Amino acid sequence: MTSGFPLPLSSTLSIPTYTPKTSTHLSPTTSQPIVQPIKTPTIRSRLSKLCKEGQPHLARQLLDTIPKPTTVLWNTIIIGFICNNMPYEALFLYTQMKNSSLATKCDSYTYSSTLKACAETRSLKFGKAVHCHFIRCQSNPSRIVFNSLLNMYSTCLSTADEEISYCIGSGYDLVRKVFDTMRKRNVIAWNTMMSWYVKTQRYIEAVKLFRTMTKMGIQPSAVSFVNVFPALSKLGDFENANTLYGMLLKLGSEYVSDLFVVSSVIFMYSELGFLDMAKVIFDCCMERNTEVWNTMIGGYVQNNRPIEGLNLFIQAIESEHAVLDDVTFLSALTAVSQLQLLRLAQQLHAFILKNLSVLPVIILNAIIVMYSRCNSVETSFKIFHNMVERDVVSWNTMVSAFVQNGFDEEGLMLVYEMQKQGLAIDSITVTALLSAASNLRNKDIGKQVHAYLTRHGIQFEGMESYLVDMYAKSGSVRTAQLLFEKNFTHDKDQVHGML
Repeated sequence: MTSGFPLPLSSTLSIPTYTPKTSTHLSPTTSQPIVQPIKTPTIRSRLSKLCKEGQPHLARQLLDTIPKPTTVLWNTIIIGFICNNMPYEALFLYTQMKNSSLATKCDSYTYSSTLKACAETRSLKFGKAVHCHFIRCQSNPSRIVFNSLLNMYSTCLSTADEEISYCIGSGYDLVRKVFDTMRKRNVIAWNTMMSWYVKTQRYIEAVKLFRTMTKMGIQPSAVSFVNVFPALSKLGDFENANTLYGMLLKLGSEYVSDLFVVSSVIFMYSELGFLDMAKVIFDCCMERNTEVWNTMIGGYVQNNRPIEGLNLFIQAIESEHAVLDDVTFLSALTAVSQLQLLRLAQQLHAFILKNLSVLPVIILNAIIVMYSRCNSVETSFKIFHNMVERDVVSWNTMVSAFVQNGFDEEGLMLVYEMQKQGLAIDSITVTALLSAASNLRNKDIGKQVHAYLTRHGIQFEGMESYLVDMYAKSGSVRTAQLLFEKNFTHDKDQVHGML
């Protein structure tokens, strides 16, 4: 068998020859020595050991020396590559296994591990092919295969917009179909299905599924609560949130002390606007990880309570066990932006520079916003100008900062420079452009932006309102009126207020 990947050793791997070792014991009856062979490592254990040591390619070379590897050996090497974060290589190995010999049969572990690799690589087509393979080869696939299949479809479909739109829009839900075909479902299958409903914004279905699961006598796991709590927060269902949290408390400390559960409960109550309840749960958590700190700080900031958020941020700094990350700093930057206090912004900026050797682009973008909100656009532009690396968000943030602070011409010039750099204009850029055109009463710029939108088929929420406002302020009242009547015929009274 020929290897398909570059290997660190020569093509001929020298496999040590193991001669059976022996141990000698005296017979209790004859006092004669009894020679017993000592067991040598099996090929499977050697493959597994190499993979665990982070050397899957050496394991692959060893497999290549075996004339007809068994299913168990193929499974070991496939799982080994997945565990070493090499899922694409695992998929290639599955293909080689299928083509190697008619005598080599895939089993449940082959299919489940390969489907896991499909999920990790978002390979929907490959996953569908594996689905077809085990339908043809296995009359009664095991539960482990179905669980992996559910996970593959829910993971891959949630990143494939066209597929997911078809699933929901047509009423044909592939994930639900797989779930319904399962004869025996464990809590893992129910959790995957709930997670799928939340990903596809079908929150009522997620809550109903949780209740159905408990009525069938299946005890929810910690993951079950982590999956259903976001659905309750999106629905604004405070009553059921309290009910499920009560159920969680009754299940005992194993659930209550799970930090993922704690974080999700804090997030749920924060989203529902019950920050006092979220803070009680936070205070009861004795061992807090970074996510728990971030969730509580973020809850304050998202509910426009920046002072409490910053106080908790300071508490995290003073804590010996708290580890701050980018999300922590982003929440603090947002809180200072809400307060619009320049002196505080400078202090936080200095603290971040002191604690981070390299500032990620996302942090620099947030600092630009912070100074902009504090009416220090010059500082924002200085940071933007000194950035070694910029993304589209960086450009849009700076353009918006200029326009929002009355520097409309500077904003327009930056958009032209942005285009020279080959960066695509998106809805955020267009919004800033239309605002600048409105402020400058510049009909020509507004028309150019409108033409660009039409030519590229760009649509975004509120676009028509920006266009109407721009044309009205630029003196083209008739054009503004025609646009309004075309897009807002349901509200004739509003046209007079805008024009």
